[in-house]
Amino acid sequence: MKFVLTYTAALMITAGVVSAQTVTESKTLGGKTITITYSSPKVNGRVGKLFGKDGRIGQDPTYPVWRAGANAATKLHTDADLDVGGLAVPKGDYTLYVDLTDPAKWQLVINRQTGQWGLTYTKEQDLGRVPMTMTKPATLVEDLKYTLTEGSGNKGKLTLAWETVAASVPIAVK
Repeated sequence: MKFVLTYTAALMITAGVVSAQTVTESKTLGGKTITITYSSPKVNGRVGKLFGKDGRIGQDPTYPVWRAGANAATKLHTDADLDVGGLAVPKGDYTLYVDLTDPAKWQLVINRQTGQWGLTYTKEQDLGRVPMTMTKPATLVEDLKYTLTEGSGNKGKLTLAWETVAASVPIAVK
């Protein structure tokens, strides 16, 4: 009986972990590559029940800082020094979080700690925070999606969209 309960619990944990797909978004700006690797959760019928203190994300121990994905922490790799919304980001590896303290004014958090599970967050490791421009997508975004878009020259934009929210920051290769 103990084996069955242990096996059932393991299956439930595994099912929760694999319900989010690992995705990589990559873009070359100014001849240098920027890559975001994240687990993409689904809204899965929870419209209006994800964000906010009483939402699903509000149950995370790091709230109001959100792992901005599912499962493992969201990874940022840059082959060049960047300017992210006015924050100097040296080339290298980082973890992305989003501060949801103000639902109308999210902040992108760039953290130096890497390789951790998404529910591990150490504020002292923050490189910095930048305000995000908030918009509403034309339609529901079922799967969390990061997009890196190219602008003119060495400039572009990083956008995170999920459910009924899209938030973006300008990026530039230095």
